[in-house]
Amino acid sequence: MSDAVKFPYFYRTVPNELNLCAGIVRLLKHFGWTWVGIIAPDDDSSLRAVQILKRGIEQNGGCIEFIELFSHTKFMTEEKKDNINESIYTSSANVIIFYCNEDTVIYLLHKINILRVPGKVWITTNELFIPSAFIQNTNRKSNFLAFTVVNKNIPSFLKFVREVNPLLLPHDPNIKSWWESLCDSRCPESIKKSCSINETLNSLPHCVTRYFGKSYNIYNAVYALAHALHDMVMSDFGNNITWSGASQRFGGYLPWKLHHYLKNVRFKNSLGEELFFDKNGDLVNGYNVLNIVSLPNRTLSVEFVASYNPYAPLGQDFTINEKAIVWDSSFTQKPPQSKCSKSCPPGFRKLTRKFEVVCCYDCIQCPEGEVSNQTDMDSCTRCPEDQWPNKKRNSCIPKVRNYLSYEEPLGIALTLISMIVFIIIVVILGIFIYYRDTPIVRANNRDLSYIILISLMLSCLCSLLFIGQPNKITCLLRQTAFGIIFSISLSSILAKTVTVVIAFQATKPGSKLRNWMGSRISNSIVLSCSLLQAVFCLVWLVTSPPSPHLNLQSEIGTILIECKEGLIIAFYFVLGYLGFLSGISFIVAFLARNLPDSFNEAKYITFSMLVFCSVWVSFIPTYLSTRGKYMVAVEIFAILASSTGLLGCIFIPKCYIILIRPERNSRKYLTKNWND
Repeated sequence: MSDAVKFPYFYRTVPNELNLCAGIVRLLKHFGWTWVGIIAPDDDSSLRAVQILKRGIEQNGGCIEFIELFSHTKFMTEEKKDNINESIYTSSANVIIFYCNEDTVIYLLHKINILRVPGKVWITTNELFIPSAFIQNTNRKSNFLAFTVVNKNIPSFLKFVREVNPLLLPHDPNIKSWWESLCDSRCPESIKKSCSINETLNSLPHCVTRYFGKSYNIYNAVYALAHALHDMVMSDFGNNITWSGASQRFGGYLPWKLHHYLKNVRFKNSLGEELFFDKNGDLVNGYNVLNIVSLPNRTLSVEFVASYNPYAPLGQDFTINEKAIVWDSSFTQKPPQSKCSKSCPPGFRKLTRKFEVVCCYDCIQCPEGEVSNQTDMDSCTRCPEDQWPNKKRNSCIPKVRNYLSYEEPLGIALTLISMIVFIIIVVILGIFIYYRDTPIVRANNRDLSYIILISLMLSCLCSLLFIGQPNKITCLLRQTAFGIIFSISLSSILAKTVTVVIAFQATKPGSKLRNWMGSRISNSIVLSCSLLQAVFCLVWLVTSPPSPHLNLQSEIGTILIECKEGLIIAFYFVLGYLGFLSGISFIVAFLARNLPDSFNEAKYITFSMLVFCSVWVSFIPTYLSTRGKYMVAVEIFAILASSTGLLGCIFIPKCYIILIRPERNSRKYLTKNWND
């Protein structure tokens, strides 16, 4: 009937089922009731309302467990009665919507025991005009929330009700019954009257209700029509139209002209409320929600608890006072809940069960890297890259920033080892400087020994660059400084080995290698080999230098702060060049290991290169299989281990002779085997 095209002259002074169903859906949404049942007669209006309710509930994430329809014209069979009872008693839904009118309420209450079902909330579309005798004999175990049209007490209407007399309206058969009802002692004092009639009535519909809702709607309808007629008549009088009689005045104008004024009527009633019809011809009105509770003394308590006005601004259209609602003692949770499945707490998400409605689901924990911070989340959300879920997976927390620091045990241990090795090298360098004029120090170019010791000292200090939070400067210096310093050490060792071979060959008669004796060849080897490594590092820094990098993916819940090597091939080229120098030194030293000498340094260089190569060959797979601070620790260990190997194999034996066996530290002893 709201179709203005099909029914242009239809006006409704009570809210239609669209607004009523919208109000019910808002009530369900407020309490989070997503699992409901529906009982309704099969008349056109109720069937249409059931479809509207179903659509509205599902759009708000709810589901309907059952819909029971019964005939509004035929007698209810025992089978139908049993079906409805079974649906109610076996239902897991704690909320049941009973879409009805007054007649179907009484009819269904007598047929099935809906009032005796414990733990149910009934949402009705009527105030349940239940006879007092029926109320007194019923042990109610359920809550009722009834949607009723906004009811107001019309001024002076109670006076009219009390003074109505059958003599004033003798042709109305209902007046006598109404008048006699007011004489009953069960009527409220506000409308009760004293009469000389001793007859007790079984029906007191207007005595058990709080307001005269229907009268209020009729009151507004009459006044709306009166105001429209008034506007029409005054408009015509303003145009100096004269009227010759009632037939002419209303017969010719009402069918078409009154519609224009009724559609645009706007007035205030005696209660000060502004009334008008909307575009669908509905009078602006709303609903009240009443809480109907049976008290222990078997009296009925009716409290106004909520209101719904579809014409109010969003957010103000639905108001509720939960404290005014009295929940039945059978409810374990107040307000009660009505869900197919328990709510999924934060940290979990819903997983819909196969072949069941969306309201029936299981709760599963969010996967790694995802959280849910609200109840009943359909899906979990992934944390930002710099955050990670907490243990409950209900919120994202900043990831732990991980790097090899000076404060942690591993960092402290490596720092101490570096400093100890550094101090040992300083002590050995001091010994060599102090005994610089002794044969064992002067043998095989003492300047190269100084260069090797100083480069080993710098390599120990270089390892400290790998400890602490990486920044732009340390990332630039780490690999390049390590590569250049070690290339100086290895090129010096290569120069030492070549010097040993040249020195031995030059002693043979007629050898042309005598011209190569001296420091020129050794200095050339050290300078050229080191300079080539420096060029490699310079090209690396210019093309794609190392830089700080936040690695968010390698470890779960951790941000690895590391140096991104930039051009990775340059890093392995630097390592490869060091391997090339150590390999050449090893080959040359190995070939010269059997030279006749009491102190054959080539033999010790062979062992030192063997240690060096072993460390760095094992370093590469270990380095590639680790991440974060452990990758850095592996490289520091390789630097310290190879430095210590060089120190132990080349310089410790000389220190042993200098400090423990000074009698061997003589030119005669060192050249004894050579002369032989």
